[in-house]
Amino acid sequence: MLVRLLYASRAVDTSPEAIEGILSQSRQHNPATGITGILCYGGGIFLQAIEGGRMAVSDLFGHIQHDARHKDVVLLHFEEISERRFGGWTMGQVNLSKLNHSILLKYSEKAELDPYSVSGKVSYALLEDLMATASICGRV
Repeated sequence: MLVRLLYASRAVDTSPEAIEGILSQSRQHNPATGITGILCYGGGIFLQAIEGGRMAVSDLFGHIQHDARHKDVVLLHFEEISERRFGGWTMGQVNLSKLNHSILLKYSEKAELDPYSVSGKVSYALLEDLMATASICGRV
C-alpha cells in the first residue's frame, strides 16, 4: 500500500549547514525504508512530500513531529496512491531563493512559500509545478 504525505514545518536552525544536514540524513536513510519525496525550503519554512509504504511514511512523519530541528509541524494532505509521483528522488530539493517567484505567486497571495495559509491541494499543485519546470534537484 503506497501513500503520499504532505506536511509543512518551520526550521529551528535556518543555517545552510542545518538544511544540508536534514537532506543528507534523508538521502542516507530513505532508501532502506523505501521512502522517496521532495523538500522545498524557503524563508525558514519546509514543505515536504514523502511517498512510500503506509507504515514507513507514518513512522517517518512521527519522527519528524518529534525532531528538534522542526517546529510547527502540520499535516497538509495524506492519500493512498497507486504510483509514486516523486519516485526519482530519495529526497529531491527545491531551493526557493533560486526560483522565479511567479511560480509561488501563482499559488498564493504573495511570492513566498507559506503552506500554512493555503490548502494541502494547493501546496501539492505547487510541487507538481516545480517538478514540471525542472526546479527540483538532488541525488537519487
